[in-house]
Amino acid sequence: MNYAHSVWEIMIELAPWLFLGAGVSGLIHILLPHDFVQRHLTGRGSVLKAVALGVPLPLCSCGVIPAGLGLKKDGASDGAAVGFLISTPQTGVDSILVAAGFLGWPFALFKVFAAAVTGFAGGWLTEQYGGESIPWSDTTNHGNDHHRGGWRDALEHAEDLIRSIWGWLAFGVLLSAAITTWIPTDGFSTITGWGPIITLLTVLMISLPLYVCATASVPIAASLVAGGFPSGAALVFLMAGPATNIATIGAIKRAFGQRVLTLYLGTIIVGSVGLGLLFDSLFTTTATSAATQMHHDAWWAVASAAGLSLLLLRYTVDDARRWWATRALQSADGERLVVPVGGLTCGGCVAKLESALRGADDIQEASVTLEPAQAIIRGKASPERVHALIEGAGFQVLTSA
Repeated sequence: MNYAHSVWEIMIELAPWLFLGAGVSGLIHILLPHDFVQRHLTGRGSVLKAVALGVPLPLCSCGVIPAGLGLKKDGASDGAAVGFLISTPQTGVDSILVAAGFLGWPFALFKVFAAAVTGFAGGWLTEQYGGESIPWSDTTNHGNDHHRGGWRDALEHAEDLIRSIWGWLAFGVLLSAAITTWIPTDGFSTITGWGPIITLLTVLMISLPLYVCATASVPIAASLVAGGFPSGAALVFLMAGPATNIATIGAIKRAFGQRVLTLYLGTIIVGSVGLGLLFDSLFTTTATSAATQMHHDAWWAVASAAGLSLLLLRYTVDDARRWWATRALQSADGERLVVPVGGLTCGGCVAKLESALRGADDIQEASVTLEPAQAIIRGKASPERVHALIEGAGFQVLTSA
């Protein structure tokens, strides 16, 4: 399998789940009462409720990112959101059934238990030691809460979340394809003789950056067991793989900060290895049909991959155009107004504010950047007029330039 083919195969595997995750987030955003998340996913018991919500949902890896970040955006505590992000991608009704078929019911049920335990542990640790929560400003709703409930709002919410992680998503796909292409699944078979801990740690290091779906990766895990790896190694692969990858790591660091990311990864690392060793001490699982591979060539999967590819291309062009426009504005002759802006948290926010500014007749050019969070304007508009446009779009003017 060449590299380009690996990229496309990962896109086919990833895209349907990513769109499903974004869609679930959009539906949650418009269908739940506006205070549901604040009432149920904050305070005592919120982590347990979030884990109970996430374990049966058929969302994996990148698909869970927009849904989990959507919970935080709608007011869930950091602990509840992290518990959801850890537990949800590890399991789901579909992956439970597939795991039972390949590795037996004891393995499948233990995997559900492992997802719940690590989700609760990660959420509790975040609540206790995650530090001050990084707020996802209400201005990310772009001042449209009074229109909440429409399908257009749901679609905008879903796209906003995909746009916010697109860079990490693209990087994760490219890196995962490289690992898939140049590191075969049996390339580490010699380490099985080095002891169970070394074996599990090696599988852990492989799975941490890799994009794997909880369902589609079960045959790979089963083939590892068939090739001589302990069943605990398959459990590590199916826990750490779906719960982490480059896209997830980048999104969590941005939304929650470095301390929560450390707790997130620490929970998965310690939990997966410890539970893998525990499973091997309690059960013996025989892989069946380990050579069987799951193919995601349905028309809807291909269409999803094509759609996601077009979205990523669009975001790339938009960001490149924005970078060029910002550079041109900064070097252009004449006066320009630079306004620091609060509430810019993602590419969707940037696009929203730019559209509002460029639509004004008295603004000749406008460019918005995320880092630093600011708007650069040329035209006849007064500072007061620019401030009014920014605030009208749902953002905050921090200071005057």
